[in-house]
Amino acid sequence: MSINNLHLSLTPLVSLIAGILILVAPRLLNYIVAIYLIVIGLLGLIGGSNFHMR
Repeated sequence: MSINNLHLSLTPLVSLIAGILILVAPRLLNYIVAIYLIVIGLLGLIGGSNFHMR
């Protein structure tokens, strides 16, 4: 198995962790959403067309 064939998608992992945190502490919802949007925005600006969420 080549390393090129290995594809790890971070979106499901981030969603799972965020969902668990929101269930445990619902007050974190605003912070989780804000941090997620900031990170995706920064990656979109910095990465340009090289960054694709799958």
